[in-house]
Amino acid sequence: MASTTPPTLLVVEDDQALREFYKATLRYAGYAVVAVEDGLDALRWLEQHIPALIVLDLALVRLSGRDLQRELRAHAETRDIPIVVVTGDDTSDLNESELACVLHKPVTGGALAEVVERCLKKAPRKGVRRGASEKAGCGPTGHDEKTHR
Repeated sequence: MASTTPPTLLVVEDDQALREFYKATLRYAGYAVVAVEDGLDALRWLEQHIPALIVLDLALVRLSGRDLQRELRAHAETRDIPIVVVTGDDTSDLNESELACVLHKPVTGGALAEVVERCLKKAPRKGVRRGASEKAGCGPTGHDEKTHR
């Protein structure tokens, strides 16, 4: 029986407890997860890898989630990576058409896993090394008042 490699997700969260919670939740849901502390660490990792999806906090040290999102959208190799924002910040200034989803903290593990699964079903792709030709976008998922705006 052939074994399939789970999609690789990148979690960018500066709060260590939340980062570990998101990582454990998503690993339990069957994903490969790389977790980093801030936007600069994310950019360094993204120099070598393209994840299937990014879970992104907005309030990060060194390079904010908003700045990271703008940087990703500015480059062809990363602009189509679906982004799920998980934040306690006001998101009225975000262009939600460029995001897969926005979840407002506090977030349950079930809500996070559900949104990630829904986004990946809309745009199935595996995390790959840079330079690979596999590209797909997730686009907006709509709004579910129970889990996000």
